[in-house]
Amino acid sequence: MTASPGPRFADRREAGRELAAALERERGPRLVVLGLARGGVEVAAEVARALDAPLDVVAVRKVGHPRQPEYGIGAVVPGGGVYVRGADGLTEEEVAAALAEAEAKAARLDARLHADHPPLDLRGATAAVVDDGVATGATMIAALRWARATGAARTVAAIPVGAAAVVGRLRAQADAVVCLHAPRRFLAVGEHYARFGQLDDETVVALLDENRRARSVPAAGSVPAAGRTGGAEGRAATPRASP
Repeated sequence: MTASPGPRFADRREAGRELAAALERERGPRLVVLGLARGGVEVAAEVARALDAPLDVVAVRKVGHPRQPEYGIGAVVPGGGVYVRGADGLTEEEVAAALAEAEAKAARLDARLHADHPPLDLRGATAAVVDDGVATGATMIAALRWARATGAARTVAAIPVGAAAVVGRLRAQADAVVCLHAPRRFLAVGEHYARFGQLDDETVVALLDENRRARSVPAAGSVPAAGRTGGAEGRAATPRASP
């Protein structure tokens, strides 16, 4: 039996820096980087920093099976992102109840993470949807559908690591998929990181604030954000329109 090669990344920040290099072709004034709450935001923050792009968070929540809450049957994002893998023997009423519960959780999370700043306007933007990895793909698919429903002109699924079969399915959901490592044997996202601690809401908000502060001070010789045209940053103060 071949021994496990060990973790692929030291932590989410290292993964984000490597992912940013693979996403260089997406750099431009229309790029918006979206991190899936919560762990994906730490990866996304490094991508946004490297590509000089605005950063936002997607409050995606898993839809738990009513009789086995830890078993996910899908995922939701407030305002237009819903994905259900299958009913798994549940009635329509049970699925609807599970969706409603997950949507309520997602809405509460979204309210906390956007309490100080409105979400970025994605209309006409290229949305790079970033997570720390995909095992089933449910949260990524829900986020991609949400980004499209919210007005993104182009969606890119960007992940450091993902199960090979799931990465293949993502290609039907996004305009492009960037994955650094897609092993056929895949047990959990965390096994590919040496350090994989949980993030809390305060850390996510701090990462968003750090990105906003960095982008509010233009580099020498650059055009201030207010003077740009067509870029997502110029629309940053505009709340998303509900579908």
